[in-house]
Amino acid sequence: FELFSNGNTQGVFQFESSGITQVLKNMKPDCFEDIVAANALYRPGPMAFIPTYIENKKNPDKIEYLDKSLEPILSVTYGCLVYQEQVMQIVRDLAGYTYGRSDLVRRAMSKKKMDVMLKEQEYFVYGKEDGAGGLEIKGCVRNGIPEQAAKEIYNQMISFAEYAFNKSHAAAYAVLAYQTAYLKTYFPVEFMAALMTSVIGDSTQIAKYIRNCQEMKIAVLPPDINESGKKFTVKDGKIRFGLLGVKNVGEGVIDAIIKAREEKGVPEDIFQFINNVDIHEINKKAVESLIKAGALDCLDENRAKHLAVYESLIESSQNNSRKNIEGQLSLFQMNAESMQNSGLAGKLPDVANFSKDLLMAMEKEMLGIYLTGHPLSDYAEKIEKVSTITAEDLAHAEIGGELKDGMTVTMAGMVSSKKTLITKKNKMMAFLQLEDLYGTAEVVVFPNVYETALGLLKNDNVIVVRGTINFKEDEEPKLLADRIFGINDFSGGAASGTVKITIPEELPEAETLAQIREVILAHRGDTPVVITAAASNKKYKTKSDLWVTADESFVQTLSRLIGKENITQN
Repeated sequence: FELFSNGNTQGVFQFESSGITQVLKNMKPDCFEDIVAANALYRPGPMAFIPTYIENKKNPDKIEYLDKSLEPILSVTYGCLVYQEQVMQIVRDLAGYTYGRSDLVRRAMSKKKMDVMLKEQEYFVYGKEDGAGGLEIKGCVRNGIPEQAAKEIYNQMISFAEYAFNKSHAAAYAVLAYQTAYLKTYFPVEFMAALMTSVIGDSTQIAKYIRNCQEMKIAVLPPDINESGKKFTVKDGKIRFGLLGVKNVGEGVIDAIIKAREEKGVPEDIFQFINNVDIHEINKKAVESLIKAGALDCLDENRAKHLAVYESLIESSQNNSRKNIEGQLSLFQMNAESMQNSGLAGKLPDVANFSKDLLMAMEKEMLGIYLTGHPLSDYAEKIEKVSTITAEDLAHAEIGGELKDGMTVTMAGMVSSKKTLITKKNKMMAFLQLEDLYGTAEVVVFPNVYETALGLLKNDNVIVVRGTINFKEDEEPKLLADRIFGINDFSGGAASGTVKITIPEELPEAETLAQIREVILAHRGDTPVVITAAASNKKYKTKSDLWVTADESFVQTLSRLIGKENITQN
């Protein structure tokens, strides 16, 4: 329950999204019923009841029931109507319905059959006689429930029924959620290794779970030909990257590496590695990918040396294999001299290793993620400070969640790719992939923004994008750029305060507003502006495309228009 309450639910069935995580942090579930309720409530419609549920959970003394007869039914959900089963129990316990008829009411409500619901309301409140003069349904009034309370209870059920969720379904899901949370709590390393294995090949998911490992202080080690298996494995409380996660490396190659390791021992260098492995099962592309991914760093950390020799070593091994087939030479009986002559033993060339940035780029190319370092590490603090949203937040944004369509946000990251196109008006625009420390998001840069930010939109440039969230059905949420800054040129709207401008009473409001706008356009920047018209007491807060660089030039220009005393910044 602590894990749920802390929102550490990456990999927990049904509870991974950022929205449900926030609900859990606010709810602080401490019993299984809370997990069931959270699962049932977190969907369009019932979401509106979440604040009431949380408030009632925190302050049970404030719970009010339309009638005390509801308490045994709704107390488990803190007075909130959450499940279809509760609707069925209410009509049974309060009005004397049978189990079968209570299900007919549930069905009518969920399918919005108004004629049936209105007829059943009469029966619910006043009861129903059978043909022989007896009572088929006793009704709330005969059970001592006031008429008005009974009507309100029924109306509440009708308004809720279209959203009501099946508790047995929610409970079954909650069992799986609890089981996965249990495993994550008591076997965190094994759980995270299994979780990453389940999405092996999906770099976005792998990156997300590796970040979660870092938060849990679990080390994820790079692939290693001497240590790694096919899948993610656990050793000494650490997770070793699985070889199946390396691009261009198939199961046959991995089986050959593991078999050679088990039968001939751990190789000490790349010469021994190529010599030991079945040459019919490996290929140049796979070995190149392993080198770039860092899987041969255990033999020598200088990847440039390995990349310089691996092709010739594989070719030599293949030639020797052919000779062996012809009976001219046994590969496994080669003496040191023949190995030397064949190129399968010797010294690595004396070449410098690649730069840190290039090594990280190779790792990203082969693993799909940055594992041992990140190009944005030097900017991490700045990115954290200026960003109001991450790529992960955007990826998991849901319609009806906390992030709304059209919401203004700021995101900092590195341009990982750019695609340009020409509009019908013959202007250039771009689609960016912006990568931060949490993933990648799409940014749409329309022509007016593209023209002003062209110099910043280069691959590997670190930029800050201020824009609006865009939701479209059946598409991933994206960011529509309003302004783009270089990371070192951005001070952040909140950090740089707000410029407050007052239009004096004696100046014409509309004309002065237009003049102020021209001044702002000439000094655009990252500081928000609030304008107050003294005569009408109207207040205007500019959008981000009319924020300013509040430098001396701006103040002097505006002062000539309205007077310096009417300009303040805080």
